[in-house]
Amino acid sequence: MFYDQRTTVPDSPADLRAEYDDDLRSIVDERGIDPVADETGVDRDRLESLTDGASPALTIEEAAEIQALGEDEPDPDAIVTMACEHLLLGMSTAVLDVDTLESRVDLDAEAKEIQQKIERRAPMTFDEFVHIQYVIADGAP
Repeated sequence: MFYDQRTTVPDSPADLRAEYDDDLRSIVDERGIDPVADETGVDRDRLESLTDGASPALTIEEAAEIQALGEDEPDPDAIVTMACEHLLLGMSTAVLDVDTLESRVDLDAEAKEIQQKIERRAPMTFDEFVHIQYVIADGAP
């Protein structure tokens, strides 16, 4: 689950995203595309894309809406809160500031923007979350 505290990561952010896509895909496969589309803000086309093996564009909130449909999962707001808090905790553990994070993450975002995303003061895509989480977990001792 993407909102868990990560201390290890696979070989690349793409591999980490694929892992999370598999988790989300299993929920959509179990519940069905139409019910998931009805219960989330994710349109049918992107859900079909996910079930076909692609990594559709999602916001962190949309990924949380899908994740929340899994068995014994918290609500979407709690998932996003936990995910972002774990990023901040991971930064402390890895002794990373946002300037260092900016230099290591493969995103077109400045340190201030990254900080705003982590603090939920600016929107964050699921890909941005995955890239940030990857760099933080990869830098953790």
